[in-house]
Amino acid sequence: MRCVTCRGYLPCLPLSVTMDRLMTPTYSTLPMPDMPGAWHDKNIRAALQRIFDAAIHSAQPARVLARHLPSPPKGQCVVVGAGKAAAAMAAALEQAWPDVPLRGVVVTRDGHVATTSRIRVMEAAHPVPDSRSEDAARAILHEVRGLGPDDLVIALISGGGSALMELPAPGLTLADMRALNQELLHCGADIGDMNLVRRHLSDIKGGRLARACAPARVLTLAISDVPGDDPLTIASGPTVPDPTTPADALAVLRRRDITVTPQILDALMRPLPPYGQEAANPDNRFVLIATPMMALEAAAQEARTLGLTPLILGDALEGESRDAAIVMAGIAQSARHHGVPVAGPAVLLSGGEMTVSLRAGDGPPGRGGRNTEFLLSLALALQEHDGIWAIAGDSDGIDGTEDAAGAIVTPDTLSRARAQALDPREFLRRHDSYSLFDATGDLVRTGPTLTNVNDIRAIMVSETV
Repeated sequence: MRCVTCRGYLPCLPLSVTMDRLMTPTYSTLPMPDMPGAWHDKNIRAALQRIFDAAIHSAQPARVLARHLPSPPKGQCVVVGAGKAAAAMAAALEQAWPDVPLRGVVVTRDGHVATTSRIRVMEAAHPVPDSRSEDAARAILHEVRGLGPDDLVIALISGGGSALMELPAPGLTLADMRALNQELLHCGADIGDMNLVRRHLSDIKGGRLARACAPARVLTLAISDVPGDDPLTIASGPTVPDPTTPADALAVLRRRDITVTPQILDALMRPLPPYGQEAANPDNRFVLIATPMMALEAAAQEARTLGLTPLILGDALEGESRDAAIVMAGIAQSARHHGVPVAGPAVLLSGGEMTVSLRAGDGPPGRGGRNTEFLLSLALALQEHDGIWAIAGDSDGIDGTEDAAGAIVTPDTLSRARAQALDPREFLRRHDSYSLFDATGDLVRTGPTLTNVNDIRAIMVSETV
């Protein structure tokens, strides 16, 4: 079987998702050139994959969770959680505390499971909640009922938790929430706006889980997948007090031109009681154990070992994927020809979460996520510019709803597509970037990575000329 990373030139290894191999990466043993002048397409692909994998490996729960654990409590220790990394976080917790009595339940995305013995792992749908999301929310609330002040709740929170753990506010149904989620996704709303609205329509988000745990103490261990690492935005802040109001949620819906059902409008006009910090244990703590910037710094360190100068452009880039790609192409070309903002050989690193807005005139959308759309737009903007390559992918291993994390772009991407009678610009117009990269053999498939620190983008630039 040929490697999807370098198309068979090198013995590249896909990111493993087993707990033992997450503790010890294998990609660092790949043979790579010692001098920048030795770069060729066949090993540039492997180098890009190594940089991407280094970012993901740095955010593995098995590596980062144990150091943030307190001493075991006098009373019970209950573990709850939601997100794409929740199962791996639960497994890491069990490994760190092998003799501590633990019980609880976490929910993760379908296929993102890890083996646990004391903490129950549930699965649910993402990005649109299903009935299992509601079942998981109820199971989590059941676990924290009746706790006392000597008890400890450890909440394992990561990206994706908003959809995976859903309990509609009184008067709303899961169908209402599913319809609203689809509207928010299709209009290109950023994660901050999406989760602000979700919090005011949920009976578990926006600090309400923390209130349900009182008087027990809550320690939240979170892996951030959001720009700015805002605790209230990560999985819609189930353990974090929410200072926003239903009026703020209504403002988002108006700004995004979203027409809501009468039930949702009524729920926002008749808001839930605020569940602020005053209703929870004042000793509650929120700890970030992995963030997009930490992942980018790990990618930068890997780039240095490969003889590249890394430049981190930011970990919170937002906006339309195709528009951001045009800007990035200009930066890469400037580095290639002028050594500004960095002289090659170099790699431009960025994180954050771009959006893809579906417009009525575009017709039915094809297949693809924000990362493959970014890369196709980048390739078109570069127009097969010599000496520039790129990788972009979602750190959870799933770009949008597809089976790939992202893709790789090379100087001959467009010509290889056109050789198959494919029109790259038409594929971009109809949001069908996955299909094009699938045809050219450039998709990056990692499988579920069991973590989530948002998107990782790396643009490699050869020597400045």
